[in-house]
Amino acid sequence: MRIWMIILFLTLGVAVNAQEVISEGKVYEVKGKAIFQDGVDITSSLLIEERDPIYKALKNQINDEKNVEKARKKLEKAAKNAEKAEKKALKDLKKKQKAQDNVNKAVRKFDQQEEKYQKLKNSGKLSPNDESKWLKKLNGYKHDLEKARTKLNRS
Repeated sequence: MRIWMIILFLTLGVAVNAQEVISEGKVYEVKGKAIFQDGVDITSSLLIEERDPIYKALKNQINDEKNVEKARKKLEKAAKNAEKAEKKALKDLKKKQKAQDNVNKAVRKFDQQEEKYQKLKNSGKLSPNDESKWLKKLNGYKHDLEKARTKLNRS
């Protein structure tokens, strides 16, 4: 049983390795050095002058297939590089958007706290001690805002 399986796979391998070649308007099948036409081995009945164009056509066909394969691989590589570049650009855009969001948030916090400070100061409810705390707090928010803006400019 194993022998039959081996023979089957070998036959299948030879059949798969066969190349169809069109030479001078006729279709030939080349398996190794053997030339078949309509499933019949005609290698010995062909003259050398008739065989050479068939082998040459086979060689050209194989070279064309290799060139097509190379071109396909180049296109795949270019597509992969383009996809990487797109992902990088998207990542950079997200990073920039996040930095912009952080700036907006820092501006909003600073403005809110400054408004609160001004209200308290205008109403006279701040002691000198509280005022220094508020100024320190506002200075911290201002520093956070500047830091967020520099991060935005770097991204």
